[in-house]
Amino acid sequence: MANFVLHVPVNLRCFTVSASSSSNGAPPGGSGSGGGGGPVIVELPLDKIRRPLLRTRTNDPNKVQQLMDSISEIGLQVPIDVLDVDGIYYGFSGCHRYEAHQRLGLPTIRCKIRRGTKETLRHHMR
Repeated sequence: MANFVLHVPVNLRCFTVSASSSSNGAPPGGSGSGGGGGPVIVELPLDKIRRPLLRTRTNDPNKVQQLMDSISEIGLQVPIDVLDVDGIYYGFSGCHRYEAHQRLGLPTIRCKIRRGTKETLRHHMR
């Protein structure tokens, strides 16, 4: 298993991410040229994540409260999934975790970011 440090913009946190590498030493999911590997984990400001399906459902208030209690005590354990399309972040899952962070007044949330195309975005919007 290889360890590396993922550096993100100054206003975001920087922390170590672990990923396995192939037998030839190239990063996972890429050719070693720095292009489009697998998902990365970063802390994103809540206001930088667009939630296009936010109005389509109501969150369970009990679940949100339980998450708020848990996040306050031990932090977020499972990052939300975020799609990066041309530098714009879209969240389609993790609704309860996102709301818990909002209600706690936390400025950022841990996200698993994967890059996508506009076609991928259209698929998620269906």
